[in-house]
Amino acid sequence: MVVGNHGLMEEKIYLSSPHMGGKEEVYVGEAFAANWIAPLGPNVDHFEESLQQYLGADQYVAALSSGTAALHLALILLGVERGDEVLCQSLTFSASANPIVYQGATPIFVDSESDTWNISPQHLETAIKDRISKGKKPKAIVAVHLYGMPYNTVEIGALSKKYDIPIIEDSAEALGSSYRGRKCGTFGEISILSFNGNKIITTSGGGALVARNTEHKNKAIFLAAQARDDAPHYQHSQIGYNYRLSNVCAGIGRGQMEVLDAHIALRRKMNVFYKNLFAEHAGINVFSEPSADFYSNHWLTCISFDEKRNAKNPDGLREALLANNIESRPLWKPMHLQPIFKDAPFYGDGTSEGIFKNGLCLPSGSNLDYKARGRIENVIVDYFNS
Repeated sequence: MVVGNHGLMEEKIYLSSPHMGGKEEVYVGEAFAANWIAPLGPNVDHFEESLQQYLGADQYVAALSSGTAALHLALILLGVERGDEVLCQSLTFSASANPIVYQGATPIFVDSESDTWNISPQHLETAIKDRISKGKKPKAIVAVHLYGMPYNTVEIGALSKKYDIPIIEDSAEALGSSYRGRKCGTFGEISILSFNGNKIITTSGGGALVARNTEHKNKAIFLAAQARDDAPHYQHSQIGYNYRLSNVCAGIGRGQMEVLDAHIALRRKMNVFYKNLFAEHAGINVFSEPSADFYSNHWLTCISFDEKRNAKNPDGLREALLANNIESRPLWKPMHLQPIFKDAPFYGDGTSEGIFKNGLCLPSGSNLDYKARGRIENVIVDYFNS
């Protein structure tokens, strides 16, 4: 138990908790008032429209039950089938890779580059050439904007074009991020978003598929609604899924879209808070944009320890924060190190392993007030001074 000055347990500080804006209850209430509790309704339409407007021209959004569902449908739309291979960033959450296996395909994991922590263009091209030489040209590339940091869209995009392999852009953590002024979620052949409870905005649980044409959007919606054929009776000519977002959850999303930019600004201020806090500590790097081309929403602010310059370590800091009822978290463990993927091919030099070993995600919510930041600062200062 963590006890404050007055003998009361300190309130828990979460890594990234939901932050409501005020209108969410209004839109959910409208759904109840109109009895639009069934899966589809006006909130879904409005939510999709607001996302399309936010991302810009020629973006077509299908609201779904999760980002994982969106990625699964993206693979189906691009023709990934049993026996195929899909290139996938290794340093990511497992939801980037699991849908590949849903399709009976094999994930081919690719290491990161050190500045963005995202998929390395050099290792990606090595992997592409090697798989082609083995007679297995990959069907798609899953590239991730990790923790809100855009991947190297120019070089990865060039490789996609050079080898004619489409990109599935995993923008689950990067709504509001951009590269050279172009918003993340618009770079891939198909892109995906997540609105899980810990994301930059939330629909409680939910996601979206972002397509470049109405054909892909409409096919995604068809598959997400159990692939029911256009017939008066229930007829199905292909396998479908129960992947549509509910009208109630979409009401939360409508309210969240109204405060998205404000919440991104607050997340970015948390990143500045940590930069200032660690400025005096040698060997601690706050994960930040490598150049002015990159604009991160800083969904999570992460730090990395240089063990040669600082005797402290991420696990020690994590335990110190935990002892004070403050949540932090290790970075994503690379997929090629996961037991379930131990036999999957991997191309790299160990960069992602080093990032994982030396990194830590810090509390980054847009709803962390002055008192919460003060508690975080006191624990961090005490840990490094001990």
